Amino acid sequence: MRKTPLLLALALASAGCKTVVANAAAGAVSGSGGTYASDGDPELIRAASPFGLKTMEGLLQTVPENADLLRGLTSGFTQYAWAFPLQDADQAELAGRSAEAKAQRERARKLFLRARDYGLRGLQLRHPGLPDRLREARDLDAALAAAGKEDVPLLYWTAGAWALAIANGKGDMQLVAELPVPVAMMRRGLALDEAFDGGAFHEFFVTWDGSRSEVEGGGVAKARAHLDRALELSGGKKLGVLVNWAETVLVQKQDRAEFVRTLERVLAFDVDSAPQYRLANVLAQRRARALLDHADDLFA
Repeated sequence: MRKTPLLLALALASAGCKTVVANAAAGAVSGSGGTYASDGDPELIRAASPFGLKTMEGLLQTVPENADLLRGLTSGFTQYAWAFPLQDADQAELAGRSAEAKAQRERARKLFLRARDYGLRGLQLRHPGLPDRLREARDLDAALAAAGKEDVPLLYWTAGAWALAIANGKGDMQLVAELPVPVAMMRRGLALDEAFDGGAFHEFFVTWDGSRSEVEGGGVAKARAHLDRALELSGGKKLGVLVNWAETVLVQKQDRAEFVRTLERVLAFDVDSAPQYRLANVLAQRRARALLDHADDLFA
């Protein structure tokens, strides 16, 4: 019995040490995304990413309120789901493999929701009660007024995951009804830091405004303004926004000549000239090639 206090003290010290180590590891692991972004081999990243994501999830069980881990998991799962299952779904759809496309799109949707939930946990840490106020969707601007510039990365990745989950889960009407929330989060992020990640918020609004009519508050002119600003902020080094413009606006306008010119511009870009965006640009070029190969299916 006299040994009990000593054993308890050792156990508590061990637990504390474990938490310290986990927090230290969390910072290192969650900050490793840059090495993935600069890699030019998508298949290598496809194979490596799940291990990193599961490692972070394991660490989060030890330190469940680690903000770095929550932010890293939000961005990591969003980027993985977009880069691989969603691109696989799009490729299968273009090739007419509808069953494969449906399965990959459903997998992407689940991963996006997983990312969104980690993001909401991160926002809850910084602003207790904010996720509940967002879900109530009564006065989104008022709810988001508490968010500051330091919240921008979490706003972007949470909103991006949420919007992509909705786009790939249109049969879930309850989920679709939540669309105003990620859009409001994107607007707040744009107001706080429009230059974030080379104009990432503007990239979102190229697709959002380009897919809506002027009557609905969008339109080609608004989408074009966001495109120009995104290209200005990235120095023309991020190709995804051009692919989005071609696929969203130019197909809708049935402007095949400009569609071809835009995607050929994407393919002519030297991805090694912008190593910080290499992986995303390689994937954008892959998408551009697929769209050009199937242009006859997109234009009358």
